[in-house]
Amino acid sequence: MTDTKQPEDKTLSLGGRKTLSLRRTVESGTVRQNFPRGRSKPVLVEKKKRRTISGPGEAEHAPVAATVEPEAEKPESKPAAQPKPSATPARPAAPADAVKRPGVVLRTLTDEEKGARAQALAEAKVREKEERRSAEEEAKARALEEERLAKERAAAAARQAEEDARRKAEDEANSRAEESVAKRSGDAEAPAAAPVSTPSRPAAEKTATADDDSRNKRKQTPEQKPVRRGEERRRGRLTISNALDENERNRSLAAMRRRRERDKRAAGPREPGEKIVREVVLPETITIQELANRMAERAVDVIKLLMQQGQMLKITDVIDADTAEIVAGELGHTVKRVSESDVEEGLHGETDAPDTLKPRPPVVTIMGHVDHGKTSLLDAIREANVVSGEAGGITQHIGAYQAKAPDGEVITFIDTPGHAAFTSMRARGAKVTDIVVLVVAADDGVMPQTIEAINHARAAGVPMIVAINKIDKPDADPSRVRTDLLRQEIVVESMGGDTLEVEVSALKHTNLDKLLEGIQLQAEVLELKANPDRPAEGVVIEAKLDKGRGPVATVLVQRGTLNVGDILVCGAESGRVRALIDDHGNNVTSAGPSTPVEVLGLDGTPEAGDQFAVVDTEARAREIGSYRQRKKRENVHARGLGAKTSLEQMMSQLKEQGLKEFPLVLKSDVQGSAEAIVAALEALGTDEVAARILAAGVGGITESDVTLAAASNGVIVGFNVRANKQAREAAERDGVEIRYYNVIYNLVDDVKAAMSGMLSPELREEMLGNAEILEVFNITKVGKVAGCRVTDGIVQRGASVRLIRDNVVIHEGKLSTLKRFKDEVREVNAGQECGMAFENYQDMRPGDVIECYKVESIQRTL
Repeated sequence: MTDTKQPEDKTLSLGGRKTLSLRRTVESGTVRQNFPRGRSKPVLVEKKKRRTISGPGEAEHAPVAATVEPEAEKPESKPAAQPKPSATPARPAAPADAVKRPGVVLRTLTDEEKGARAQALAEAKVREKEERRSAEEEAKARALEEERLAKERAAAAARQAEEDARRKAEDEANSRAEESVAKRSGDAEAPAAAPVSTPSRPAAEKTATADDDSRNKRKQTPEQKPVRRGEERRRGRLTISNALDENERNRSLAAMRRRRERDKRAAGPREPGEKIVREVVLPETITIQELANRMAERAVDVIKLLMQQGQMLKITDVIDADTAEIVAGELGHTVKRVSESDVEEGLHGETDAPDTLKPRPPVVTIMGHVDHGKTSLLDAIREANVVSGEAGGITQHIGAYQAKAPDGEVITFIDTPGHAAFTSMRARGAKVTDIVVLVVAADDGVMPQTIEAINHARAAGVPMIVAINKIDKPDADPSRVRTDLLRQEIVVESMGGDTLEVEVSALKHTNLDKLLEGIQLQAEVLELKANPDRPAEGVVIEAKLDKGRGPVATVLVQRGTLNVGDILVCGAESGRVRALIDDHGNNVTSAGPSTPVEVLGLDGTPEAGDQFAVVDTEARAREIGSYRQRKKRENVHARGLGAKTSLEQMMSQLKEQGLKEFPLVLKSDVQGSAEAIVAALEALGTDEVAARILAAGVGGITESDVTLAAASNGVIVGFNVRANKQAREAAERDGVEIRYYNVIYNLVDDVKAAMSGMLSPELREEMLGNAEILEVFNITKVGKVAGCRVTDGIVQRGASVRLIRDNVVIHEGKLSTLKRFKDEVREVNAGQECGMAFENYQDMRPGDVIECYKVESIQRTL
């Protein structure tokens, strides 16, 4: 904008000689920044001034951000009192002041200019913050660098002081050694030097050798330092830099160590110091090299010691812990034995203090013979219908439930199967129980599995309550049950004993309250307590692989409290608890002592009966799980591929070579059922045939199971599980048979029948008759034919015969020809004469006896 040419016209017009502009609010300058080691650098520094921003209401009265100076060639148009504009324009006190200023036209800012101004201010603030942060980081870096340099300078100064002290000590030692040598030389030559009369020189200087004189002369020269032995060798190649270097090179640590060793050897023989005794940590196995390293001994010495004991070993050979302990003891070291099982130390906590124990519900196990009403009795107590879901009407799974007594107290029940194959389940139930309820049917009495349950309860050392069930049947006889129990040394209270018995009926709900009262009374006597305020520990009752939920383990908490999110170790499996489900199918957040719950979140399916515990970290859980899995594989490998070295074991191996095997791949719904089926099938084996379980697991039948069965020509057996589509197609393609079962009776019977078909048939001989050879005839194109008389029985053509001479069997074979006169006949009776010929045998003589018999093949069964 420029002024008009008329002096009185004070308006501004566009397109003039000078444009509007904003005053700079940043002042810049240059400073020099110093760095370590004498370096410097010029740095451009900007200094910003703060602007004052007017409010929204003052925008229409605010002037432009910077005042506009009038043109220089028209000074008369500029007021004399015009103030000099500053770098930071200030808002005027009142709009009237701006009107009084000549040559300036005020206007309001547009919205676009306001936005640009606000954006510029925001960017300026961001840049200021970034620059401040960069300056702070650079300051920190400079401080760290200066600190590091200071430490290095201090360390260098300390090393230089140590080197100076060492050199001074070496010089003093060399001086003392030279003085001692000179003194000994002077003492030896003193009589010979006596006639020389030079009173002005000391006696030591008179008797010194020429080398000592020259050495003294070199010492007297101030510019030349005495040359020590080995200095020229340490000096290395002579170069210009070495020649011009006034400072002496620092010697290496190795050279200093060698110099000290030479000084010690020169001083005389060193007295043997005391041997350093070390504590050597020995694992179960260790190599000779590693053992020598841990003892800080030479491996050659260890091998020599082993050779003295009659063992020729190399440095890479592995020895056991006992041998390593002997070697360490011979070398004077102490031993600390460790093993891989140390990872399990502290897994199961110590015994709880008595003041931390609180009452807990009793754990009651229902045991007895099959079909005596155990599950029906438990259903009547819980008002449930579990028995309807069991195939065949018999319990084939172990279950854990909770029920309430009439007074509201909670009781935990464990239901066990009664079939003979589920022995391990009954034993497992007896181990984790507090009270055993022995269910005996009043119409059946004590049976084999009843006796087995009694033995399990006695082995576990738990009290027993007898529940005489099915008293509502017409043929029920409770007194017969009491009498049968006496044979097993169980005396009930009604007969003067100490074992409580209750007559109940699961169908009619008779005396169920009385049974629960008896359980509570027994629990009060036991005073069952546990500490709930600690990490949970317990036992796995059952485990299965669910298609939608993954591995599911039914556990019984024995002490502590199990919470969602805890890190769990179950046998060889581990994982984090994702969910807890009670016996009614409801999700819970925690489970206290004596509470059965289903646990979700494990990495794999544990085995029934495994102990579980809560650990602190996932790393420890994985370490324990991997150790147990490795031990499990080693045990399986040892059972399958164990070396047999003794003569008896070799004979057993030769005998087993003729063993016929029936390969099976077993898949079950739960781990306990698979365990019971494997035990039942292994019991069917004999010396001739046995069932070989290729794989036994839980979950549905997969394609990998079909591949395994096809490779071994085996059969797949599914118990309460089915094969998926891919497995069915693979089985049809490979010709693998898949059989499904839901009752363990049928599975065992079918496998038994299949194994019976593999037995070699039994051969049984049936005697037919005897004949005596009277004469032997040689017939052309036929050979020798024996003329015989049948002495007893009959002789049949094609039967098996033995030729007996002097009561010794000399041939066994078939009868090829049987003639009566000139006709071929089928058989010849006693008292008649006939002609006989043997297959591929001609050595027949008169007087020989022919024994005729036939062999019958009889199929055997297991």
